[in-house]
Amino acid sequence: MNSLIKFVGIGGLATALQYALMILLIEWLQLQEVLASASAYAISAVFNYLANYYFTFGSNQNHLQTFSKFVVVAGLGLGLNTLLFYALFNLGLHYLIAQIFATLVTLCVNFAAHKLWIYRK
Repeated sequence: MNSLIKFVGIGGLATALQYALMILLIEWLQLQEVLASASAYAISAVFNYLANYYFTFGSNQNHLQTFSKFVVVAGLGLGLNTLLFYALFNLGLHYLIAQIFATLVTLCVNFAAHKLWIYRK
């Protein structure tokens, strides 16, 4: 359970970073919403990897081994997040509401993949 609490905390920080970047890209740089969401997700994934590697799971595995797995999971998460965001945004939801729903679904999938595959001891 401790790793779940840490994972959610790190995920919260990564999500805050993702949302801040997304808002910046949309509101200040006028980037298209789906592209901004996907870009912000990808950028925040780097923080997420490093924080989970060192803090949440205290991994002692080689970065080459864990990072290659993380890239697969992050790619799947990016695809899932982007697909859900696209669908919900195109149904008429405000981009922040669409992102919240996409984030909640992606969080569940990502935790399982991190815990059971990437950082498994």
